[in-house]
Amino acid sequence: MYPVDAINHTLALATLATQIIAIALLVLFFMQRHIPDLQNSARFIGRAGLVLGFLLTTLGLVITFFYSEVLGFTPCGLCWLARVFLYPQMLIFALALWKHDRGIADYSIALSVCGLAVSIYQHYLQMGGADILPCPTTITAASDCATRSVFELGYITFPLMGATLFAALIIVMLFVRSKR
Repeated sequence: MYPVDAINHTLALATLATQIIAIALLVLFFMQRHIPDLQNSARFIGRAGLVLGFLLTTLGLVITFFYSEVLGFTPCGLCWLARVFLYPQMLIFALALWKHDRGIADYSIALSVCGLAVSIYQHYLQMGGADILPCPTTITAASDCATRSVFELGYITFPLMGATLFAALIIVMLFVRSKR
C-alpha cells in the first residue's frame, strides 16, 4: 500500500541533509567567536532553537509511530529505549515554547546524549558489530536489535537516523544554552 522503499530512501536523504547541516552548525558554533560575521547566524539559531527542537522531536515521533503503527515494523528493545529519550522531549519543548523557557536546553542535551549512545550502539550492531550488551528481545516480543529494517546509501540505518536526530538536537541546544 505504501511505497516503503521510496519512504526509506527519502528519509535517508533527509538524514544525510541533516548530518551536513549539523556539521555546518557545529562549525558555526565553534567559529562564531573567531569570525564576528557569524555571530548573527549563531544568535538566530539560539533564538529559533526551541522551535527547531520541537519540530525535530515531533518529526521523530511521527516517523517512528508511522513505521511501527502504519507500516507494521516491530521496534526492537533498543529502538524502544531510544524512543524513551526522544518522546518526552517533544512535550518538554512544547512547554518550553509556551513558557519561553530556554533553561530546558540542559535537559534536552542530557536526554539526547543518552539517546545518541543507544542509537550508535544499535547502529554498530546493525553494521555487523559483536554484542557488547544483550539485546532485550528475550524479555519482550520485540524484533532482534541487529536486524536492519532500513539500509540506504550504504550506511544509513534506522538507528543512525535516530543518532542523527539526537546529535542535531544536542548541537541546536548548545546554541540555546549560549543565548541564555
